[in-house]
Amino acid sequence: MRVRIRYTVTGRIRFLGHRDVARAWERALRRAGQPVAYSEGFSPRPKLHFGLALSVGHESLAEYVDVDFAGPVDVVMLPTALSPHLPVGIDAVGAVAIQRADGSLQSIVDACTWQLMCSNVATETLAQRAAELMAATELPATVTRKGKPVAWDLRPIIIALDVAPDDGASLLTVELATAPRGIRISELLAAFEPLEFSARVTRLNQWTTTDGSRTEPVPMPHLVSHALERAS
Repeated sequence: MRVRIRYTVTGRIRFLGHRDVARAWERALRRAGQPVAYSEGFSPRPKLHFGLALSVGHESLAEYVDVDFAGPVDVVMLPTALSPHLPVGIDAVGAVAIQRADGSLQSIVDACTWQLMCSNVATETLAQRAAELMAATELPATVTRKGKPVAWDLRPIIIALDVAPDDGASLLTVELATAPRGIRISELLAAFEPLEFSARVTRLNQWTTTDGSRTEPVPMPHLVSHALERAS
């Protein structure tokens, strides 16, 4: 049995690296007494399959992990059972049973929505630069992949940019494609030069498209009620 779990990463825990997050999930599943399936071999490990990486320092309301179980589990109650055993700032908020043939998280997600709370920049100035980027036919940039510089056009990856004032700061909402290739938020911000500003980054959504219909790996109806309250 495979279950797809949606979880949040908020607060200071955002500075935890991916390996530490994975170990936190392994501990939580073990302490919650869940029948997790293990790999074979000399050093068996729980069968956990994570989605797109979240950069250290970024928060998220939409992270995912696929977990293989060796026995039946109560999918509806699973988030409630796991959250008390996860570190403060990581919270399981939804789950749904899936088929192994449904595809990995990294293969099915084709876009992400991000929210950037920007400071030290005027909203009007940020909005003007965002409009310039959206109006551009191409945005040549050099990114680093596998330790080597690569020339890319960022424009096809940037689906939408929206700027609005928010309590003395500027709220930049971004939608970026992740397939066939994606960029890091830091690489997007480099395209805003010569503007310089700081931003607190939160991933709001990860999107999949099937037969022209867009949804999330764990849709909203499968989120537990307390998660909906936090996300609102």
